Amino acid sequence: MSTTTTQKPPKLPVTVDKPTPYTFDLGLLLANDPNPVALPKSSDPSALESHLASVARDGAQVLINQLLTTLPISSTPQGVLLTLPPVQTPLPREKPVPTPKPETKWSAFAKRRGIKPKTREQRRNLQYNEATGEWERKWGYKGANKAGQDDAIIEVSAKKEAERKEGTSVRGDKRREIRERVKRNERRMRRNLRNAEGRK
Repeated sequence: MSTTTTQKPPKLPVTVDKPTPYTFDLGLLLANDPNPVALPKSSDPSALESHLASVARDGAQVLINQLLTTLPISSTPQGVLLTLPPVQTPLPREKPVPTPKPETKWSAFAKRRGIKPKTREQRRNLQYNEATGEWERKWGYKGANKAGQDDAIIEVSAKKEAERKEGTSVRGDKRREIRERVKRNERRMRRNLRNAEGRK
């Protein structure tokens, strides 16, 4: 019966010596290595990967050494904590500085009339249907405002039927009204955008 022994990988040194010392910004957990990266001459990709991994490991080891030797360490019930110093390296913004949006025609009107924006509850596109005992949309796909459009029989007023143009139907009028309302809203939106661009 043969037994195989697994060899443990050799322990890497804790100290790292480089010709030019590292610089640190511990507030950002940043270690800068000014030494040039000496790439291996071999064309084997694995040799390049192992060399870059070794450089990265040295940087991480130096950063940990610096944290443990220069910062105050406190022991708490949650564990050992290090207090980081203030950040020294200014970083550029990821996004541009926010600028105030130009006032639209509606926002100016709402300010004059004292109209406040709707609350989150008012904006919810849901309402409770007591007949079915379920929550349903107020508008949009299968919205409550479209109730009855797909019914086989629709109750109509005799007066409205007498005034109806020849060749039109109740369902067609309803669809036409919805399409016109959508187009009207799109025209208003484009007009508001043009007004906002003109105020810039």
